Amino acid sequence: MRRTQRLSVIALLAALSFILMLISQFPLIPGATFLKMDFSFIPIFFAAVLLDLRAGYLVLLLRSVLKILLDGSGVNDYIGLPMNIIGLGVLLLGLYWGMQAGKNWQWRSILKGGVIGTLGLTVTMVVLNVVYAMPLYARFANFDIAKTIGTKVYLTYMVLPFNLIEGALLTLVSGFILMGFKNVFIRLKRQM
Repeated sequence: MRRTQRLSVIALLAALSFILMLISQFPLIPGATFLKMDFSFIPIFFAAVLLDLRAGYLVLLLRSVLKILLDGSGVNDYIGLPMNIIGLGVLLLGLYWGMQAGKNWQWRSILKGGVIGTLGLTVTMVVLNVVYAMPLYARFANFDIAKTIGTKVYLTYMVLPFNLIEGALLTLVSGFILMGFKNVFIRLKRQM
């Protein structure tokens, strides 16, 4: 029964994450409307807190598979989605570590993990943009960022602030929901 319950929770959170990915996308940086944020991270974070880090990563992967299968938008998904998986995985690891493997439910530990995760997310995304996304977009989407925007401008004024803001927002929103329903989450965690 425990395994069935665990798989049911993972499937439910993955479906919720996929829905949030579809309905909550919005750009953060003016002039970079192709960099969109969504709140699909929240169920991923809850899976890690309620179950464990592996469950959080499984929800992240299932959400991404659903996105490709049910709402794939071509080259943008094939290039951007792997980056999203890696970036949110780094953010999740930072938060999970900051909360001492999901056991310390204090604002201080959530914020500590959020800062670590956000910085990790930002560094990871800058590196991935340089070595992965920019060359692939130039080759397969005829969008050479280095020529149209400029690498320095793109990284400094778009990628860097976008990821810092995204990490901070996802940390705060996830933290507020977790702390607002702390007693409910603690009860659920005991049942898992």
